[in-house]
Amino acid sequence: QVQLVESGGGLVAPGGSLRLSCAASGGIFSIYVMGWYRQTPGKQREFVAVITSGGGGTTNYAVSVKGRFTISRDNAKNTVYLQMNSLKPEDTAVYYCQAFNPRNRNDYWGQGTQVTVSS
Repeated sequence: QVQLVESGGGLVAPGGSLRLSCAASGGIFSIYVMGWYRQTPGKQREFVAVITSGGGGTTNYAVSVKGRFTISRDNAKNTVYLQMNSLKPEDTAVYYCQAFNPRNRNDYWGQGTQVTVSS
């Protein structure tokens, strides 16, 4: 069983930056594909970014955040990050961290962290 704890959310003005962190415990972090998703009230959870397992760490992003957000991971710290720059009001959402085990196809979710972009 993997436990995920997100942190780093908050209120930021448009054009500002935030860095989200997701600390994992209870599993072999390096084998997990790690992702960030977000959700606003009344809408489905949507994909934001993903980084594969292993040393290469291939990344992929939603079109809406490409060029502004960067996902990274530190396997020594069992942590995945989401650096968010040039934030827009439409980035306001609860951001969730996901861990996906490609060996048994189980996935795990954190409790979410609120990001609010407003002046």
